[in-house]
Amino acid sequence: MSAVVGAFGALVAVAVLGYVVGLLGVLRSQDELVLSRLAFFVATPALLFTTVARADLRAIFSVVLVTNLLSLFVVQVVFLVVAAAIWRRTRSEATIGVLASSYVNAGNLGVPVAAYVLGNGALVAPIVLFQVVIMAPIAFAVLDHDRQGSGRRVSLRTILTRPFRNPLTVASLLGLLFSLLGVRLPDVVMRPIDLVAAAAVPVALIAYGLSLSAGTKDSITLRRDVVLAVALKTFVQPLTAYVIARWVLDLHGTALLAPTLLAALPTAQNVYVYAVHYRSSRTLARSAVLLSTVLSIPVMILIAGLLA
Repeated sequence: MSAVVGAFGALVAVAVLGYVVGLLGVLRSQDELVLSRLAFFVATPALLFTTVARADLRAIFSVVLVTNLLSLFVVQVVFLVVAAAIWRRTRSEATIGVLASSYVNAGNLGVPVAAYVLGNGALVAPIVLFQVVIMAPIAFAVLDHDRQGSGRRVSLRTILTRPFRNPLTVASLLGLLFSLLGVRLPDVVMRPIDLVAAAAVPVALIAYGLSLSAGTKDSITLRRDVVLAVALKTFVQPLTAYVIARWVLDLHGTALLAPTLLAALPTAQNVYVYAVHYRSSRTLARSAVLLSTVLSIPVMILIAGLLA
């Protein structure tokens, strides 16, 4: 237990460093975008590729993934039933809400948590793939269908190829391919990739802390859609993952900790990007990202402390 909590403490310490340098003005709020892009487009793909390429695929595609997907489906259904059937939200509003309540930050925050707390960064690879290759395109199809009348129709080809323009998806797929084929690149090639990959965790965490130091300049709201999405994402999804893992699949140890901890990851910033792009529920997405990000840290620390 002490090792896991200590590892999580190291992550928090680096995130706090990012927060402090932001408060002191060493780095500015606009620098967060630069660091996030460095992590998203360069360092994290390198880490995912090297980790997945060397991983045992049976450990990646395991009951841990099944548990995460089941917990994700549960919160999605709950939000859909409440928002669409009871509150009569539009399809676009309900779709953004579903993403806000279940689409986890598997890239910038999930990779550090999996690598340092769980000891296997490859655990987030199938989650990244599912979200980007399956979950997001389905959401895009609904959102695109709703805006066809505005003259901004997006082609089916664009919807289908969009996931493969995501560097995390490409890196994960390449890693899977290399692992399946048993291909091992020579050290002269892997060493620079490993060097870049080593920057993924600290850069992502410093960017994360820096984003929190910027405060809440953008307006947030606590309307019922936001409260429901944040409650589902922060509390219900990890609790559901725990119940499924512990009482349905009878998992213990790391197999129990992993899906519970990964389910507690906050809403990904991509959800806000999607909301802005489709001009739907931007306040909901922005509020869910910010509030779940702030609340997820104590929740994940508690989970690590109790289940380690």
